[in-house]
Amino acid sequence: MSWNPTQNPDCPTSLDAIETLIIPRARDIGGFEVRRALPAPKRQMVGPFIFFDQMGPVEFLTGGGIDVRPHPHIGLATVTYLYKGEFHHRDSTGADQMVYPGEVNWMIAGNGVTHSERTSEEMRRKPGALFGIQTWVALPEQAEDTDASFEHYGADALPFLEEGGKQVRLILGSAWGATAPVKTFTETFYADAVLAAGAKLPLPDNHEDRGVYVSEGEVLIAGERFEAGRMMVFRPGDHITLTAGAQGARLMVLGGETLNGPRYISWNFVASSQERIDAAKEAWRQGDWAHGRFQLPPGDDAEFIPLPR
Repeated sequence: MSWNPTQNPDCPTSLDAIETLIIPRARDIGGFEVRRALPAPKRQMVGPFIFFDQMGPVEFLTGGGIDVRPHPHIGLATVTYLYKGEFHHRDSTGADQMVYPGEVNWMIAGNGVTHSERTSEEMRRKPGALFGIQTWVALPEQAEDTDASFEHYGADALPFLEEGGKQVRLILGSAWGATAPVKTFTETFYADAVLAAGAKLPLPDNHEDRGVYVSEGEVLIAGERFEAGRMMVFRPGDHITLTAGAQGARLMVLGGETLNGPRYISWNFVASSQERIDAAKEAWRQGDWAHGRFQLPPGDDAEFIPLPR
């Protein structure tokens, strides 16, 4: 693993290194509650990341699970990353894919895609659990009209870096001398980092925007402790090294190149203009699945989420 080359990592001595501290809000996504860190009142995005949801941890009784019915997206790419459990993903590109811990589902909505996410019938036959992170990555303007597409990578296909009490799986982009195979449209990095107690993780300093979300445990920054369920966004250019607390920590590290301006967000749509949002809403309202802009996922086309009033 290519860490900070200095013998003594640069640890921030002042909390001024933290530009924004975000405490997620609870949101219901249709019978299932998530903790949403992005967008936040003081921060719409970190790099191109515009939505950031923690799912769980939650335990299911036999027969229980998640049923997110088919719904549309434009102007973004979604990435599903699990710590525990599984999802059955189906979308209008024809993708029909299970995702398990350590793997990545990367769906590019572009001009329009419809997808569903459910707990599989096999998983419902016994008690289960779910814990993971879902994010939306806003697309640059030149990619907003691209055709929808889907990529899946198993855990073995993603760079795994291990050294000195640190285990890091790179999910998207480039960092610490490694590059993930997932196609991105701007400079991006996104990683799952597991730290032993006292382990130090230097953040990549070659990206414009950088943030950290504490999923488990706690980290120390300038002598202050930040527990699970906190996102910190750091000032550009500062050399930052995080230290895991006494129980260790699990972090999602994210960031990259900022876009050319803020994005409009309405329901499941993200776009560089309100006109794009309005056109997508009207197409979904019309519900012309055979000839319209949106089609329902093959194999999961018996129901869908209607446009909110």
